[in-house]
Amino acid sequence: MRWKGRRVSSNVEDRRGGGGAKAGGISILGLIVAFVAWKFFGVDPQQAYQATKQVTSSGASQQVAPENLSPEQKEVSDFVGTVLADTEDVWTPIFQAQGVQYAAPKLRLFTGNTDSACGTAQSAMGPFYCPADRKVYIDTQFFKDMRQQMGISGEQNQSELSAQDEAGDFAQAYVIAHEVGHHVQNLLGISGKVQQARQRASEAQGNQLSVRLELQADCLAGVWANKTHQKTQFLEQGDVEEAMDAAEKIGDDYLQKKARGYAVPDSFTHGTSQQRMQWFQTGLKTGDINRCDTFS
Repeated sequence: MRWKGRRVSSNVEDRRGGGGAKAGGISILGLIVAFVAWKFFGVDPQQAYQATKQVTSSGASQQVAPENLSPEQKEVSDFVGTVLADTEDVWTPIFQAQGVQYAAPKLRLFTGNTDSACGTAQSAMGPFYCPADRKVYIDTQFFKDMRQQMGISGEQNQSELSAQDEAGDFAQAYVIAHEVGHHVQNLLGISGKVQQARQRASEAQGNQLSVRLELQADCLAGVWANKTHQKTQFLEQGDVEEAMDAAEKIGDDYLQKKARGYAVPDSFTHGTSQQRMQWFQTGLKTGDINRCDTFS
């Protein structure tokens, strides 16, 4: 996959290794400002402190890049930022054609755990999209685990992301594009409708709705790949096979059989390996969002 040298998105929040300031803590500056406001201006000190806290929290949230990144960490940040920029370049004109402005999501890189509007994000959860704050969350350890899952071993696993000519990069890009696909669904109101329908459905019916939502995100990831390749010719030999391999190994049937030797279809929430590969291919071959209707 050819990804170097293109635009890198400014919407990446890098909180790896605890990097970046944390908002919401007690600030000495806030206490001083609150005291001065009360002593000299008669302002309620609690109100003054809360106002100062909001201002300092806003400023802290913009300080997102950890210091002293290693070359490997810098490369993973550039890679993720490039893929995210590609999704922005794809979805912005598609939304414009429908008379709607595309509001790009933020993407937070973290290690171990981090806070989100959907609760604590942990490494074991894998990449996910939080509709409440419109952010994608990825612990970069997932990239290493994914490469091992795909059978890539040896020295290539020593860094978070290896050089651009090594296998696995397009599979990782597919995962990012899939999560951005959930953001697209959120903006279009699809996620909200599915959530409402799930509340009225049985557990098995709710799982089926979840499967359809996930398969649509796979298709939208395929649309991203199609449009980006038309513009940049970024796909190389073997890249699509990488994505197919990844889609197969994150299918519910594959994971359940690997974990316990058999699969329980009624418990599927993401789709079978075959379904995930099929819908990604649909988006990739057509580049048409209208072909991604997994609910009809």
